[in-house]
Amino acid sequence: MTFTRGIGVVCGAIIDRIVRWLALSKIHPNVLTFIGLVINIWAAWLFSRGSFRWAGAVVIGAGLFDMVDGRVARATQQVTRFGGFFDSVLDRYSDLALFMGLLVYYASINRFFYIVLTAIVMTGSVMISYARARAENVIPKCKVGFLERPERIVLIIIGALFLRMAPVLWVIAILSNLTVIHRMMYTYQECRKVEGGV
Repeated sequence: MTFTRGIGVVCGAIIDRIVRWLALSKIHPNVLTFIGLVINIWAAWLFSRGSFRWAGAVVIGAGLFDMVDGRVARATQQVTRFGGFFDSVLDRYSDLALFMGLLVYYASINRFFYIVLTAIVMTGSVMISYARARAENVIPKCKVGFLERPERIVLIIIGALFLRMAPVLWVIAILSNLTVIHRMMYTYQECRKVEGGV
């Protein structure tokens, strides 16, 4: 067994135990989703104060709730269509809260350029989800593109913990908008196939 595989097995076992404990506690999965949002708002407040490393640690904690809410729903047979919708909506609020915290921080230190960059990142992050949701109204699936939410969150954590948020914002700004363009092109091609244009 490789080192990375070993880490994966250990982390998986820990998450499974947490899921079992939460399932036994009978806490509703939607409550876990909401707690994740509250924790992300706390992280946003830390970002706004410039406490990047603490914010990164808190985002890791919020990510735990993001990982277990769906598993708890499946373990307790409480999977619902509304639950999936609720999770997606609160994920968007969580993402925007984190970037809002960065906007407040950059405004407080008069870094206009990084305010604009963060706004571009916010736009790209929202449009990734919107592009997929809108595309899947006309084609079965649109999961193409690299920068999904887990990748964005990992990048934010890395930027926060290692105090390299500026380069991370550049990466997210570029890759998120490339992902949106990729999804637009993919949807165009799939629509052409459905309409008999190819």
